[in-house]
Amino acid sequence: MSDSIPRQLRTDAVLAEFLATTFLLIAVIGSGIAAERLCSGNVGLALLANSIATGAALFVLILVVGPVSGAHMNPVVTVSAALVGEFPWRRAPLYVIAQIAGAIVGAWVAHLMFDLPVLQVSQHMRSGTGQWVAEIVATIGLLMVIWGTTAYRTPIGAGAVAAYITGAYWFTASTSFANPAATIGRAFTDTFAGIRPLDVPMFVVAQLAALVMVLPVIRALKRAAAS
Repeated sequence: MSDSIPRQLRTDAVLAEFLATTFLLIAVIGSGIAAERLCSGNVGLALLANSIATGAALFVLILVVGPVSGAHMNPVVTVSAALVGEFPWRRAPLYVIAQIAGAIVGAWVAHLMFDLPVLQVSQHMRSGTGQWVAEIVATIGLLMVIWGTTAYRTPIGAGAVAAYITGAYWFTASTSFANPAATIGRAFTDTFAGIRPLDVPMFVVAQLAALVMVLPVIRALKRAAAS
């Protein structure tokens, strides 16, 4: 987006990021709760349901809020856009704050829907080299998909991102968080999708490290899309 966009639309974009991230976390956490309850202890089946629901929700959210805010819903996406000159740096903090706030509120709303205590702290341990490498892989892949599809129409990009996240739930050891805001939000739910607060910092470090690693590829993809 350009800074020539009217102030009201810029405000609407921040609100759209908040709401979209809220609904994304409702989908991630809510589907995890439902899957855990309905799958009778079958973790693989629960993960399948969780991944499909998340991918489907992500596809729709990108289509809906993309024209308003770009449908980042993820601080690494916002920062990557700023780094390649596609997004103004002075607006990035507002997006990141909206995304983190939306993720936390999404966790609370999911708890309300399923009659769970609203305020929770996760006890789900996600730590170790394999998990951190998985987050690097997941985040690099996500950013490559996003920037590799910018030359196409929004539905193609939305479908590609949704398909990637659905698949990455399965081929990464961490189940592909790939999103600092979602990682923070998931620390506030002691359910299937949760992550201990103690484990959040290294996940975020891995996600940011992935951004640094893949930045030259992002720039190349951006140039290819413009040519």
